[in-house]
Amino acid sequence: MNENALQHALELQLFDRLKPELTSFCYRMLGSIDDADDAVQETSIRVWHSWNSFRQESSFKTWVYRIASNICLDKLRQAKRRTRPVDFSDPQASIIVPSETLPDSSWIWPAPAFSENPEDILIRKDTLQLCFIALLQILPLRQRAVLILKDVFEWSSKQIAETLGLSPAAVNSALQRARETMGRAKLRSEEYSLMDVEPDQELLSRYVEAFERFDIDALVTLFHEEGHMSMPPFPMWVCGKDDLFKFFSLTRWHCDGSRFLPTTVNGGYPAFAQYVPSSDKTSLVPWGIHVIVMKDKKIFHIQNFINTKLFSRFRLPEQLDR
Repeated sequence: MNENALQHALELQLFDRLKPELTSFCYRMLGSIDDADDAVQETSIRVWHSWNSFRQESSFKTWVYRIASNICLDKLRQAKRRTRPVDFSDPQASIIVPSETLPDSSWIWPAPAFSENPEDILIRKDTLQLCFIALLQILPLRQRAVLILKDVFEWSSKQIAETLGLSPAAVNSALQRARETMGRAKLRSEEYSLMDVEPDQELLSRYVEAFERFDIDALVTLFHEEGHMSMPPFPMWVCGKDDLFKFFSLTRWHCDGSRFLPTTVNGGYPAFAQYVPSSDKTSLVPWGIHVIVMKDKKIFHIQNFINTKLFSRFRLPEQLDR
């Protein structure tokens, strides 16, 4: 093996070790696992092409993160802020079957595990909550990067400064402003941080059983009085037991006969992949991924991410037998 080939093999090995952590950084920055994957892939290509320019004036890790940060910042400059239905509008006043949708680029989407390594999974799991990802999106871009690198990955101000091309003083100033903005923010989805620390497995089982039977009375009983449900890419969301009952009744034709498969999102939070009867009724096909927020042994919020592309990303089956 010649010297160049050896260098490239070493580079690939170093990059592969960083990839899970780098993907989680890009996901927190961008709010979309697809965009994060694209950013990491582009980073890999740039690292490959720029290897000979790496002079080891900083660590390999810092150099790679500098490339990835710039890619994320470039993507974000051209994009609108991602959000969640509960932060986008008030609850639906009149309950109807939803029809209006917004582009996928409007919404924050869940992410599967970035790594099989338990140590990677445990890195600030709370900062993978969807409500925290939503909160990050309100920050100016460099403040967002600074806060993630400092408060999530616990980098030094010096290392962050080298990565983002700032002075340590500018890093500390950006961090202070970011923390102040996060503290002042009043997003409705911040309430979801009150979720029960340990999932109530009995409540989850009752939700699956009631939904698969499509027993609307049993379903609604599981919710808080102020419980709600949202369904991106639909901007509408439903709040309160009465409106939930009306909504489930209106959508029975679509959801009756559904089946769930368990999965997890964003660091291990419980979720279920919903499959619905196909148009010819011969099989069950992907529909949405239900992320369940629980509070005081009741369902506080169901976010049903209706995006069939997520199923392959979560390594879920393309269809189920009826």
